[in-house]
Amino acid sequence: MKNFHQQKLVQIWEKAVALYEAGHQNTENFPIDDEIPFLIQIGMNKIDVFDFAEDWICEGEPDLATFLLIHELRRDYFWEEQNRVPSTNVLDSTTLPSKDSEIKGIRWLPRIIPKARAKLKGELPPDTMFCCGGDRNFFHHNKIHPSEFLSLIRRAKDDDTKIIDWVVHRVKQSNPK
Repeated sequence: MKNFHQQKLVQIWEKAVALYEAGHQNTENFPIDDEIPFLIQIGMNKIDVFDFAEDWICEGEPDLATFLLIHELRRDYFWEEQNRVPSTNVLDSTTLPSKDSEIKGIRWLPRIIPKARAKLKGELPPDTMFCCGGDRNFFHHNKIHPSEFLSLIRRAKDDDTKIIDWVVHRVKQSNPK
């Protein structure tokens, strides 16, 4: 069965990776303007594509599957919860908890919760990426896939306790003593 949105995102990913490898490494001049109408239709923007292509080339992750899963969740949220109306809010990155903050001994958790909410709602500023290197370290260390965490954020809505309890339970399951 074909999924038009995923097929189109694969094409955009491949184009973005090739462009980045060819030296197009500036977000403002990243030549994917033809793709912008489609990206807007599914609740994405140019920086979403650029950041993932850049990190793939420079760091070897996140991979295409992760890119697709994350942005499928974003599209679903955009269509189902936001009725295809973009949010006018933008996360102020300076309000994010510090990179060394912890909840229940889990480093980065206080920081990634608002980042994930902002990603889901399309409210990340251009200088902040969901699934950046620090986020990926959190995911690897706690054995959580980024799309799994984003799905948790959607289910929990604004209930931080549900998110924290789920992550604590996952960490205990993954690291039995």
